[in-house]
Amino acid sequence: QLVVGAAVGLALGRLGRELLSRVALSVAGLYPLATVAIVLLGYSTATAAGASGFMAAYLAGLVLGNSQLPHRGAVFGFAGSLALMAEAGLYVLLGLLASPDRLPEAVGPALLVGGVAVLVARPAAVVLSLLPFRVPWRHQVFVSWTGLRGAVPIVLTTIPITERVPGAERVLDIVFVLVVLLTLVQAPTLPLVGRWLGVVEPVHTRDLEVESAPLEQMNAVLLQLHVGPASRLHGVYVEELRLPPGAQVSLIVRDGKSLVPGPYTYFAHGDSVLVVTPTAVREATEGRLRAVTRGGKLARWNGQDG
Repeated sequence: QLVVGAAVGLALGRLGRELLSRVALSVAGLYPLATVAIVLLGYSTATAAGASGFMAAYLAGLVLGNSQLPHRGAVFGFAGSLALMAEAGLYVLLGLLASPDRLPEAVGPALLVGGVAVLVARPAAVVLSLLPFRVPWRHQVFVSWTGLRGAVPIVLTTIPITERVPGAERVLDIVFVLVVLLTLVQAPTLPLVGRWLGVVEPVHTRDLEVESAPLEQMNAVLLQLHVGPASRLHGVYVEELRLPPGAQVSLIVRDGKSLVPGPYTYFAHGDSVLVVTPTAVREATEGRLRAVTRGGKLARWNGQDG
């Protein structure tokens, strides 16, 4: 089931990526809906084939989420909002299924299960899973410290409930107490553990935001970017961008006024910029824009390749 589900998810994810990048939909709001529909199609297809729908949906979403989709920001915003609504619904479902009268009896088993999971089972699983990737031990310790909480254990617990497995309510009560305890006790320590292990990176202001829309008949892509307050694109002239052949800066909106840029037009903080690029060099164009916004006009000398 896992193997077939993974194959279905990867296949539909790649097919959806190609379709969304080549088809120009009439309304930008259709791209988030189409992306979610592809993920749901992966779940339903795998389930109909007797495979794991969860695995198919996860891998399809993973492929699409790491692809350069049109209107990527809108897709991510819609998917994030939908995920929050789904998680809220799962927590409500967990609360409806759990009974306060049974919870005191589940505290002891939940503490035992949580202790074994956090101190033994999870570290062992993390070490075995990450061994081929040579992940530093600090990162392994941090991953091991994250506990069983959130939507995933709730979903897994509801499966035996729906299948009416004997003893499923007992498991549900233990998971409920375990999720609550780890969320209240362990979760607040994650920032401290991360800083102690040196694996938490400082939060940087987003210095470049890129949106894209396909121009199907022209075999081109329209990139929309915003020059943030920390961007080193500020003060760089258009000709200093050295974009790939065929890519052009077509419009700059500054302080509510639009202007058609020339070679000696410079960028400034707060600018909204439109760049038209052939589909073939889209990735190279985005990479160059990111490199310049991090390293300035001497991005390559500063080791920034995008």
